[in-house]
Amino acid sequence: MAVTSRRAGEGGDGGDVTAMAAPGRALPSGPSSKWDIREKVWEHLEASGLAEFPRPVRGRIPNFKGSLQACCSLRELDAFSRAREVKVDPDKPLEGARLAALQARKTLLVPTPRLRTGLFNRIVPPPGATKEILRRCATSQGVKDYSVPVGLDGKAQVDLVVVGSVAVSEKGWRIGKGEGYADMEYAMMVSMGAVQEDTPVVTIVHDCQVLDIAEEILDDHDLTVDYILTPTRTIQTNCKRPKPQGIMWHKVSSEMLGKIPILKTLQSREKQAGKDVTLQDEHPALANTNRAAISTKKLMAANTQPQAAPGSAPVGQPRVESDPVKPRSEGSDTISTVYVGNLPGRLRVSELKSALRELQVVPVQVNWQGAQHRAFLDYRDQGAADRAVSSLQGLSLGGSALRVELAKSQRNKGQGEIQSHR
Repeated sequence: MAVTSRRAGEGGDGGDVTAMAAPGRALPSGPSSKWDIREKVWEHLEASGLAEFPRPVRGRIPNFKGSLQACCSLRELDAFSRAREVKVDPDKPLEGARLAALQARKTLLVPTPRLRTGLFNRIVPPPGATKEILRRCATSQGVKDYSVPVGLDGKAQVDLVVVGSVAVSEKGWRIGKGEGYADMEYAMMVSMGAVQEDTPVVTIVHDCQVLDIAEEILDDHDLTVDYILTPTRTIQTNCKRPKPQGIMWHKVSSEMLGKIPILKTLQSREKQAGKDVTLQDEHPALANTNRAAISTKKLMAANTQPQAAPGSAPVGQPRVESDPVKPRSEGSDTISTVYVGNLPGRLRVSELKSALRELQVVPVQVNWQGAQHRAFLDYRDQGAADRAVSSLQGLSLGGSALRVELAKSQRNKGQGEIQSHR
């Protein structure tokens, strides 16, 4: 690992680095899961005054004070100097990286939002663009106004990849916001031949986002990084962990395939090339396992729910399940209910419960309405319900971003019906 330090104020176009956390770990290290780490980073950035627009930063690749200064140091990398074609994610803290690529007259590729309309847009500034127009081209609105789509046959050859992160370790382990788009984008670039095994990957974060991350919480589809740029440091990770070698079709759901048209095209091409493109929910080996790739231990915990007793809710009615880990309190008079919507049709209640356990927001009861793509989670008090809403915001299961909020009405312990959510 190589580290180059910079003084606050170096790097070009300023950037407020007041209240800058010292290089190292401003956050407690050693959280037990990716979501623990994300929550600690988001909370710290907000509480320390380091968070920048758009706010709140929770659920996002967070923008931070000093992001422009960190982006400016991209110009100092040999990998950037050599690159002709640069892919930069559309996140706000990477705006300075997009500007640096445009000012250096490099071909700038930006992924389309949630990959809905393709993989890349190529940013094409107007002839004779001034510095001010280039700045506009680097913004999210400029990406819309000054871009042309790049299809699978566009022969993109990316020489440098710049991604956002919520947290990253000096070893190159990266944690995104939890939706997996950066990992999927890279895997798709591999599949279409746009990146090579030695294509450098850079991430740009605040110093406080550089943390110890246990390698065992990483998945085989997670993207690692070769360089970390902060407002005060440039870190070369010398990461030896292999990057994704292409799309792992057994981890792609039918729902995800339906939402990303270009993914369907890639699947067809790889199938014609003789590759196994069996999807997650079509794979025989996964028929009786948790398709969210939770650990065996968590899967066993999720499957220890009591069987429905005779006379319980008939087929087609909501499933009401008490959690054996935290049984319903007899001393509680009022239950606070959290509404969870936009559940994927193929999601199992055990997968939702596993996610709740990992986030440490286990309810006393789950009212599962899978056919209606929703569930109601009962908590003993308002504080527990509020914590659940905060923890579940931004969570994606089975390729769908969940809709989470407090239910419109509460129900008392003795009631047997689920209140409507309007």
